[in-house]
Amino acid sequence: MIFQAIDDKNECIGIYANGKLDFKNIPTGLTKTWKYSGSICDETVEYGWLYAGGQELVECCPAELVEELQNAQKKARAYVKSFEIAKINLRDHCIYDLIPHDFLLQFCEIKNKVTEHVFDNFAKPKNYDHLDAVQKLLHKIRYQNLNIEISDCKHLLTSTPMRTKIKKIANQNFIDYDLFGTVTGRLTTKQNSFPMLTVKKEIRQIIKPNNDLFVALDYNGAEVRTLLELQGVAQPKEDIHEWNAKHLFEQDVTRDECKVRFFAWLYDPDSNDIKTDFYDRETLLQKWYDGTFIKTPYGRQIEVEQRKAFNYLIQSATADRVLDKAVKIDQALEGHKSYVSHIIHDEIVLDYCDDDREMIGDIKEIFEDGFMASVSAGKDAYNLKELKL
Repeated sequence: MIFQAIDDKNECIGIYANGKLDFKNIPTGLTKTWKYSGSICDETVEYGWLYAGGQELVECCPAELVEELQNAQKKARAYVKSFEIAKINLRDHCIYDLIPHDFLLQFCEIKNKVTEHVFDNFAKPKNYDHLDAVQKLLHKIRYQNLNIEISDCKHLLTSTPMRTKIKKIANQNFIDYDLFGTVTGRLTTKQNSFPMLTVKKEIRQIIKPNNDLFVALDYNGAEVRTLLELQGVAQPKEDIHEWNAKHLFEQDVTRDECKVRFFAWLYDPDSNDIKTDFYDRETLLQKWYDGTFIKTPYGRQIEVEQRKAFNYLIQSATADRVLDKAVKIDQALEGHKSYVSHIIHDEIVLDYCDDDREMIGDIKEIFEDGFMASVSAGKDAYNLKELKL
């Protein structure tokens, strides 16, 4: 049965199916919808948005429904605009308490028709299960409020541009990640949410934990170790850039010099700065790139020119590995006060309760899974110090 959730918040239970709205007696046999809603957590439900690769409704709408859909979306935007003018925060209300039900019936019926069209005409992605698990985690993160406190960060407010910036983002107390923001799978953040991935690092100190402290898990040389994992090569048990400095260069180089030269060589197919058989770019490309598409171990297929293919392969596999570990850590923390607060590229940050201190070692093992990683902790999202476990 194709259906639509009226609101995507966990506590806002309302369903459109079989031509009517239900708010108490949710129908059984719900199988397909457009997008995930926290109020319907049935693992058997499939999502057209994932089948469509993150396209908007109108982008995959059959031609005969486009005008009707656009008119309905225009009216929906007008409602939302009126709520903004009235300073009604939609995060605090269920949408069906604010919008007339006759319009909801009309809009949901159109969404059902587009959803049915998508399931009839789009193939199920090979990485569907991975995308499904990640979208549910990102939805959970979206509705977690950040604890933003600037009273002890007055040293950041010494210039007008910085004051303006902090004042603006201090009101954006949640993170809305875009699962399809890049072709490689690396996350981006949507407008009007906290720009965790792009904000200056020092500004992150305005974010305080809701529990006792932040705990950050960060890979040592994530992309380098992804390369070795794809090759099936054993991981060095030390800092990867120090290992490279000792084994890849004839002359002495510092760790920082090595890191710069290594990545310049790694992602430039014309570079001959480093001569080594330990990192085999050509063999990996032959395995994962067919001349048009790279196909990653996580089921992602990306069309890319040959010059960028290796870069896309490593970045995509690394991004999906981090997201996969974030999902597994979230599952391990089910029923505990600690939770996944946010993800910053190759780093997963937990809002951690001291009651769960005995779990730190197990969580680190889930995250590492053959890689090498560090664990840091602190009372804000910027000032984190490494823990020795």
